[in-house]
Amino acid sequence: MNIFEAKTDKRQYLPLLLLGDEQEDMIDRYLDRGALYALKDGGGVRAVCVVTDEGGGTLELKNLAVSPECQRRGYGRRMVEFLAETYRNRYARLVAGTGDSPLTLPFYEACGFVRSHVVPNFFTDHYDHPIYEGGRQLVDMIYLIKAL
Repeated sequence: MNIFEAKTDKRQYLPLLLLGDEQEDMIDRYLDRGALYALKDGGGVRAVCVVTDEGGGTLELKNLAVSPECQRRGYGRRMVEFLAETYRNRYARLVAGTGDSPLTLPFYEACGFVRSHVVPNFFTDHYDHPIYEGGRQLVDMIYLIKAL
């Protein structure tokens, strides 16, 4: 297993990124200003993430996606651990925003994140179509925080 920063041609990872954020123009808002990391295992890229410096000691995990056939194998957790290890001496906290999903929230909480705050109507206000995950329409953005 190898995690590396993709510094050029980040859009080649768009198919995976769209699993974590299914609207391309939303990805465009952070892709160029963020650091993109890819996890390679068994010859292929299995997971990607994008983090951005939000100032004040805050690093934000904007996108985390694992290839569907590779989910539930620890790749997402390994990416979060990698970020914590890599940025622990440069940032005080790692934040992640996600929908109120029974699939995603328990993952982040199992990785040591705690709920911070809610941005009401984020998904209905910023996406051009309804987003569903785990059979539930996402409406509010739930922010979680992990001390580094």
